[in-house]
Amino acid sequence: MSKQTFLKGTLILIVAGFITRILGFINRIVVARLIGEEGVGLYMMAVPTMALTITITQLGLPVAISKLVAEAEAKGDKRRIKKILVVSLATTGVLSILFTPAMIFLAPILSETLLTDSRTYYPLLAISPIVPIVALSSVLRGYFQGRQNMKPAAISQVIEQVVRITLVAVFTKAFLPYGIEYAAAGAMLSAVVGELMSLLYMLYMFKMNKHIKVRRNFFKAAKSGKQTYHDLMRIALPTTGSRLIGSISWFFEPIVVANSLLIAGVATQIATRQYGELTGFAMPLLMLPSFITFSLSTSLVPAISEAAAKRQTLLIEHRLQQALRLSLVAGGISIVILYIFATPLMQLMYGNSNSAIYVKVMAPFFIFYYFQGPLQATLQALDLAKAAMINSFIGAFIKTAVIFLLATRPSLGIMGAALGIVIGMVLVTMLHFSTIIKAISYSFYVKDYVKSFVTMIISGFVGHYFYSNFMFEAHLALKTIVSIGLTTLVYCVLLILFNLIKKEEINKIPVIGPILSFFLPTKR
Repeated sequence: MSKQTFLKGTLILIVAGFITRILGFINRIVVARLIGEEGVGLYMMAVPTMALTITITQLGLPVAISKLVAEAEAKGDKRRIKKILVVSLATTGVLSILFTPAMIFLAPILSETLLTDSRTYYPLLAISPIVPIVALSSVLRGYFQGRQNMKPAAISQVIEQVVRITLVAVFTKAFLPYGIEYAAAGAMLSAVVGELMSLLYMLYMFKMNKHIKVRRNFFKAAKSGKQTYHDLMRIALPTTGSRLIGSISWFFEPIVVANSLLIAGVATQIATRQYGELTGFAMPLLMLPSFITFSLSTSLVPAISEAAAKRQTLLIEHRLQQALRLSLVAGGISIVILYIFATPLMQLMYGNSNSAIYVKVMAPFFIFYYFQGPLQATLQALDLAKAAMINSFIGAFIKTAVIFLLATRPSLGIMGAALGIVIGMVLVTMLHFSTIIKAISYSFYVKDYVKSFVTMIISGFVGHYFYSNFMFEAHLALKTIVSIGLTTLVYCVLLILFNLIKKEEINKIPVIGPILSFFLPTKR
């Protein structure tokens, strides 16, 4: 099994993440055009329940597995790696058996009482089989990531999206004649099958590359794994606490939004459509660069855990600096493009620009979201998952309270929900950063951030000016693509001029990396 460096492993995940995000957008566009805003609203109201159930079932084990396997790998302790796997599989297996039926039995109560729309019952029912599938695959991903081999996890993501996008139109069209609630359930079924194919690939890769035999003396290893279980829970429980808080907050989000809009005088069907526009159309576009920050976060946990085990404090700071700078670079161009071209992008993708206003209001603040993943991963790797959990709780509480306070105002309505999401996100990121500063020495390079913001402003101005003053007769798609291309080109040139990307990072890009790195300075 090949082990990759931090940058190489991150790049593999970034490439896979980019492919899956593009496929995911195609999937969302297909679903949106087939079932509309209301159908997407039903779909998105069911997703938080699924996420909450999966979070409880995983119990934060993927991060714990990645960290402990990385430490055991550094010491060459294969017996400990086997115990980590056995205990993790046994734990997630038992929890899956408990929570999957619970999700099915509670679906009627959730749909009719809490979500205030009985049609969400069918999407909830359709998504329930995904829980044990994701639970098992997450254990395998944690194992591969702990050994710093990112290829299996990366390829499995692509497989999941390819299968999903292949089936979503088929399932949605097949169920659409029965009603949009059945069509939304069909979209959910395509996700289940996609995750199943991804799991089968992970199992195949594990069988082909394993150096340990999990099934041999499985129960004996499980019984003797008491200390391993405690080590896993020491990391997993605070980690799952953070994720659980996020999942519970997300679970209550559609409930709070639906009831707040009801208080504001918005009808149920309109509230469902508006929630679909916000969370199904605007939010996925805003979260596009998160495949880069997620890749950085995934690679950071084992990389920093290994550095911490070897007491390499300078390397820990270097890895975090690297991750935050790359998050800023990747997130910056996304913010510029989304803010400047929100209206034409929404029109081209979904056939209307109703949700463009949410994108323009929220985009400038999403730079904090792009920082949040690497910061949280660093806290987890430094055994500060409990602090991350407390920060997440504070942010979730404030977000939910603000959503209720603002969304109940008729003058704001669903925009109040958008503002609440932004406020909670900014708060959590700032709390994470302050916690890290207290834990490790951290140098804040103000010049890099100033140069990044200057780069964003200049490239945004150029893109807006070109879009507004040229190609009047061109088709909207061509005009938008050319304008975004020019904006991106100016942004990349400024990155090189300001030395915001480094030669060793560019060199990791296949084929074009050595060519581009020729133009980069060798020193900071």
